[in-house]
Amino acid sequence: MPLAVRVIRAEHDALAAMLRTVPLLLDAHRRAGTPPDFGALRAMLFYVDEFPERLHHKKESELLFPKLRARAPELRDTLDDLEADHAQGERAIRELQHTLLAWEQMGESRREKFEQQLKVYSARYLRHMKREETEILPHAARCFSVEDWAVLDEAFGSHQDPLAPRAGQAVDEAYAPLRQRILAALPAPFGWGPALAA
Repeated sequence: MPLAVRVIRAEHDALAAMLRTVPLLLDAHRRAGTPPDFGALRAMLFYVDEFPERLHHKKESELLFPKLRARAPELRDTLDDLEADHAQGERAIRELQHTLLAWEQMGESRREKFEQQLKVYSARYLRHMKREETEILPHAARCFSVEDWAVLDEAFGSHQDPLAPRAGQAVDEAYAPLRQRILAALPAPFGWGPALAA
């Protein structure tokens, strides 16, 4: 399997695990009557903005998708949809960050809006990643040349996602505190912090 595909899938898996876990974490805090760790939530949203939105999507939009457009014209509508997701993703994560700040500063009256936005954002993102894995990557596997994969492998292998480190590679020191903050806040098995009682 090409390195680019392994990187894409690993980054998808890490993000999906986080997106699925955060609502469970918020629900556990609600049931326990305790406030969430807003600092950890801010770190998680910063991670989504910093890596999937700005790095991962950019490489898909600038390298993977154009190659597929040239070799698999039947995917035009799918690629258009995925590009539209990328275009609105950065705005959506900023809105989510703002709504989280509003909840933190204004109190419980803003909680429901954040949770609803998070639900919509997560569902859209999970659907987007599934389409890439079930519709885009299989087509790429069939029609890309060795040279195509070499270009993609170099591009996707050039960065290190702090939540999806590759075997034998250390997380960039600058992002180690971010990784630690996020993983410590998430319950097992994703994080290493203590899980909240269900």
